Amino acid sequence: MLKEAEKIAAVPANKIKKILIAQHKPEGLKSPYFDLAKKYSLNLDFFPFIKVEAVASKEFRKQKIDIAAYSAVIFTSRNAIDHFFRTCDEMKTTISQDTKYFCITEAVALYLQKFILYRKRKVFYGADGTNKSLFDVINKHKDNEKFLYPCSESFDSEITGWLKSHHCEYATPVLYKIISNDVKEVVNRNYDVICLFTPGGVKSLMQNFPKFKQNGTKIAVFGANTFKAAEDAGLVLDIKAPQPQSPSMVSALEQFILSGKKK
Repeated sequence: MLKEAEKIAAVPANKIKKILIAQHKPEGLKSPYFDLAKKYSLNLDFFPFIKVEAVASKEFRKQKIDIAAYSAVIFTSRNAIDHFFRTCDEMKTTISQDTKYFCITEAVALYLQKFILYRKRKVFYGADGTNKSLFDVINKHKDNEKFLYPCSESFDSEITGWLKSHHCEYATPVLYKIISNDVKEVVNRNYDVICLFTPGGVKSLMQNFPKFKQNGTKIAVFGANTFKAAEDAGLVLDIKAPQPQSPSMVSALEQFILSGKKK
């Protein structure tokens, strides 16, 4: 199967028709992805490259982290938000209404509305989805704060390194595990574009195909951490989001397709 994946021919932007989205298919009939597919006659397939497993509260207790003792939380993904509030519920931990939340992107910040009364005075996010922009925001509010950085076993060491170098008190509760899915059969369907959303997704691709060669397949990535993981894996990146003109993966794909039509 690997040989098939290595034979994918280069596809110009204006000829893109088949795209693999490394996420679950959106529920319902309405989605920007479906609108994009209809507008440009695209074939979109959805298949998550990773699965997330919860760390049970029994296991979490062994980390000896008192969530209620921290005044600020750093979120870099929706998974982190889901499992943070799941853990709080299981532990019967009450979160103070004064808790501050620092998010990697606006999309992640808005997801908090599922769990809290969203107020801009206590929810902050980076300007462009990079760690640097996140640090700029945290730096304005870091005095007298104790930070929680909920994560999986493979957390972002750049974030913890920044907190340490700026003498911030912090803890990294491991609340979930990221496990690679078997994506060999899916990737071998010769997609023009593969869209990746997490470092775990990049890891899954490389674990499934240790000798993966793009040979023209366009790689689209969302988020600075995914971008870094993909570059470290030796992938050539053609499509990146969020960007000022393309805040979502859908808008980034559309811009790339339109760039090909202009040539």
